[in-house]
Amino acid sequence: MQELLGRIAALDPDASLGIRVIACFDELILGDVNTRGLLATAASLAGCPAGAKTGAGRSELRLGPSGDVLTGARPDDVTVSQLPGGVHVWLERSGSPHANDAIILERLALAVGVRAGIERREIEPRRDLRVVLDSATSASERAEAAGRLGLDGTRTHRVVAAPLFAVWESHPAGPSDVISTAFGPVHATVVPATTTELDVRPSGVGIATPIDELEASFRTALVAVRLCRPPSDPFVCADRYGGLIQLLADAGPSTTATSDSARIATVMAHPWADSTIEAILATSSVRQAARHAGVHHSTAQTRSELLRAEVGFDFQDGYGRIRLGLAYLAWRLDSSRVFDLPAPG
Repeated sequence: MQELLGRIAALDPDASLGIRVIACFDELILGDVNTRGLLATAASLAGCPAGAKTGAGRSELRLGPSGDVLTGARPDDVTVSQLPGGVHVWLERSGSPHANDAIILERLALAVGVRAGIERREIEPRRDLRVVLDSATSASERAEAAGRLGLDGTRTHRVVAAPLFAVWESHPAGPSDVISTAFGPVHATVVPATTTELDVRPSGVGIATPIDELEASFRTALVAVRLCRPPSDPFVCADRYGGLIQLLADAGPSTTATSDSARIATVMAHPWADSTIEAILATSSVRQAARHAGVHHSTAQTRSELLRAEVGFDFQDGYGRIRLGLAYLAWRLDSSRVFDLPAPG
C-alpha cells in the first residue's frame, strides 16, 4: 500500500485532480489493494468518510479521512453508487458535493467492484477518450466521442503516452485521460498532428492519424514511450522509426520477440554491444560507426565482426540491416523499464 501511495505522490503535481484520482485507483486495482485500503484512499481524497457494503448479507465498512474505522450505520443522506450483486459504495459528505466527489465515487465503485469479482467492463463508465482510443468500438462511436471532446474531424492528430510519474514542463490543451494498458495505467493526451516534440519526460508521441484512427496513434505512442531511454533519450516520436514502429505496434506486446531479438539479447552481455549496434544502425559504414561510438576504427571493426558471428547474419547491408534494426528495437521493447517507478531522489 505504501509503495502504491508513493507512486501517486510521484505524479505530476500540475495534473488535474481528476486525472490523479483516476490514476490513483488504477494503481490500487493493479496492486490488488483490499477494500479497507480503497475506502481509506477515497476518504482521504474526498476529505469525508467513505463506506462500502460488498454484497448481500455483508456488514457495512466505513472509514474516516484519517483511515480510522467508523462505527454505526451510515447516515441516510449519502451519495450511493450501486453495483451488481448487492455491492454498494458511498461518500458521507455533509452539505453540497465537492467538485471531485463524482469521480472519486466512480473510481471507488470500480475498484471495489473489481475486487468483488465483477467484470470491469460491466461497471466502468465509457469515458470519451477511452472510446476514441479503443479499437473495439465502432467508427461511429469513436466519431461521436471525438466530437464530444471537441476534436476537429477535418484535421489529423497524435496521441502522447506517458507514465503517471512523467514530468510535464507544460501541459498541452488537448483532452487527457488515464488509460489501462498491458503496461499499467498510462497518461494519454491528444495533440495536433504538427506536434512532434513535447516537454514531457519520459513520453512518446504516436503517428498522425484521422480522429477515427487515433487508436493506431495510441498504439504507436506506447511503442515510442517504451523506446525512451531517460535521461539521455527521454522523448521518442514515432516518426523517428516510421513504419517499423507501426509493425511493432501491430505485433502487440507479447509477440515482438523473435529469434533475431533473442540473439540480440544474448550479445548484450558485451558492455559495448548496445552502443555499437546503435552506431551501426545510425551510420552507413564501420568507419562512421566508429566515430559515432567514439572508438577507434579497428575497435569498431573487431566488435562488428564479433557481433556478426554471434547474431548469425550479415547486417552491413540489404535485408540484414533491416533484420538488425527490427531485432534491436524488439529487444529494446522487451527490456524497457520506462514504466518502472524511478528511485526516490
